[in-house]
Amino acid sequence: MLATNRKLELSAVLQELVADKLLSAKDAEKAQPPSNRKGQEIHPLVVIGNARLVDQRNPQKFLSTEALTEWLAGKAGLPYFHIDPLKIDVASVCDAFSYAYATRFRILPVAVAANEITVATAEPFEREWQAELERALRLRIHAVVANPLDIVRYLAEFYNLARSVRHALDTHRSLPTGITNYEQLVKLGKTGSIDANDQAIVTIVDWLLQYAFEQRASDIHIEPRRDICLVRFRIDGIMHLVYQTPMPVMAAITNRIKLLARMDVTEKRRPQDGRIKTQSPAGEEIELRLSCMPTAFGEKLVLRIFNPDVLLRSFNELGFTDDELRQWQELSHRPHGIVLVTGPTGSGKTTTLYSTLRELATPEVNVCTVEDPIEMVYPHLNQMQVQHNIGLDFASGIRTLLRQDPDIVMVGEIRDLETAEMAIQAALTGHLVFSTLHTNDSASAITRMLDLGVPAYLIRATVLGVMAQRLARTVCPHCKKMEETVPQVWNDLIRPWKAPAPAKTATPVGCLECRMTGYLGRVGIYEMLVMTPALRELVVEGLDSAKLRDAAVKEGMRPLRIAGACKVAEGLTTPEEIARNTPPADGR
Repeated sequence: MLATNRKLELSAVLQELVADKLLSAKDAEKAQPPSNRKGQEIHPLVVIGNARLVDQRNPQKFLSTEALTEWLAGKAGLPYFHIDPLKIDVASVCDAFSYAYATRFRILPVAVAANEITVATAEPFEREWQAELERALRLRIHAVVANPLDIVRYLAEFYNLARSVRHALDTHRSLPTGITNYEQLVKLGKTGSIDANDQAIVTIVDWLLQYAFEQRASDIHIEPRRDICLVRFRIDGIMHLVYQTPMPVMAAITNRIKLLARMDVTEKRRPQDGRIKTQSPAGEEIELRLSCMPTAFGEKLVLRIFNPDVLLRSFNELGFTDDELRQWQELSHRPHGIVLVTGPTGSGKTTTLYSTLRELATPEVNVCTVEDPIEMVYPHLNQMQVQHNIGLDFASGIRTLLRQDPDIVMVGEIRDLETAEMAIQAALTGHLVFSTLHTNDSASAITRMLDLGVPAYLIRATVLGVMAQRLARTVCPHCKKMEETVPQVWNDLIRPWKAPAPAKTATPVGCLECRMTGYLGRVGIYEMLVMTPALRELVVEGLDSAKLRDAAVKEGMRPLRIAGACKVAEGLTTPEEIARNTPPADGR
C-alpha cells in the first residue's frame, strides 16, 4: 500500500502496479534505481519509466513516466495535470511562492486565480505543505499530480526566467530614455535604461529562442502594448500567447535581438530587416529572419524561423501527390520559361522553391537567386540579396544575374512591371525562371501579370505554368479517431464538384503529443495550372480569371479545395481545416 504523509517508495509503487495488473511480477524485478547517481534522489515513476517495462493493458506499449503519472493521480484521487508551458502564465505563478519553498517540496504552481492556486506535485501522499501554504497565502490550494520530470525541469526554467526579469527591473527601474513610442511618458530627471548585454537580458533572449525551437514555432512575435509586451509563437499556423513582460524589459530584449541581427539599435523610427544564425537545443544550425516595425507603443519584432531540415524533405513529405509531382517535375525541368508559385504569406512557397532548387542545383547547373531578403542560405546556390538603400532592387538584380551565365534564376517576388519585364527577358534569352506572386489562386497570377502591364503576347510566350498552394494542419496521428459518418461540411467543401464521400474521415481528439489540439504538423495543398496551347489562346488583354480558371479545370487542373478534399479522404486532415484555408472550389 502507498503510505499517506510519506514520499513514494519504489517497492510500494511496483507492488501497486502489479496489483493493478499494469505490470507483471517478473518485469517489476527489473526496475532498479541506477547505482551511479550517489546522493541524487530519483523519483520512483522516473525509475520505472526509464526501465521501459511492458504495459500489461496494452502489450504493444511501454509504461511511460507520463502514463504512470496518470495512474498515480487516480490512486491518490487527485486530478492529473500535464504541464504545457504555452498555457502557463509564468510571471504570475512564480510570484505565488518562492523558488526555495517550491524546490524543498518539489512542487510547482501552474495556475493562479482570484481565490485559488493550482499546484502540481509528484508526491500526492506527502501534503504537509498544502495546509502551510493555505495559511500563509490565505488562498485555497488545488493540488494536481504532474510528471516529476516536468516539475523538475519547469521549476528551474520558470523561476530562472522570472528571476532574470526581476533582476533587470531591479537594476534599472526607470523607463528607457528617448521617445520609443507615440504615447511615451517622459519622467524628467530620470535617466538610464536596461543594458541589452545585461546577463539577465541575455538569459531571457536565449530562453525565448530555445523555447521557440522546442515548441516547433515558425514565428516569434514580440508585440509592445501600452503597459506590457506580449510574446507570441505561431505553431502550425496558429498564434499562442507565451509570455508577458514589462515594457522596460521589452525595450532591452528588442535591443539585444537587434544587436544579434547586426541591425542599427539607435534607429527606432524606420522598419529594418536582419538575420540571426544560431543553434537549436539539439545542435542543429537554424536561420532566423528578423523584421522590426515601429508601432504606437514601440518597436514590434517578428522572427521567422527557418529550419534547414526543410531543404532535406522530399516532395512527398511536402504533400505532393504522384500526379502533382509529375507535373511539377515537368515544369521545373524545362530548359527555359517562367514558373510561378502563388499563395499568401506563410503558405510554404519558400519551402517549395528551395526544395526544387536543391534538386536542380547540380555541379552541371548554375543556379542564381535574387531575394529580399535571403531566407535560407544554401551553399549550392549563388544568392544575392536586394538592398534598396544602394539601388539594388529585383530588376537590377536580375540584370546583374544575366551577366553571370546562369542556367536557372530564382526571383524572390514579382512586385512591379520592371521586375516582371526583366524576368520575362531572362526567360526569352534561354533561362528557366522561378518566382512568386501573392494571389489567391493560380489563374489570378496570369491576370495579375496583365494588371502589372506585361503584354499578353509575352505571357503566352514565356509562362510555363502556375502553382498555387496552401498549408493545412494535419490530424495528430497519435490520437486521431476515424469516423464512418461524413460531416455535413463535406458537401459544402466540394460544391459544385461531384465527388463521392470518403468511407471514413479523421476526427481530431487531442493528446499530449499535439498539446490537446488534435492537430500536429501541416501538409501542403497544391493547384497546378499548366499552360496548354488552349489556355495560351485565352491570355489576352482584359482576361477574366474566372474564364481562364474554368478552362484550366477542363484541361485537368484540380482546384485547391478539391485537392484539400482528397487530403480529407486520405485521413490526413479535416473538412473544417480545408474550408478555413482554401477558396471555394468554383473560385467565387
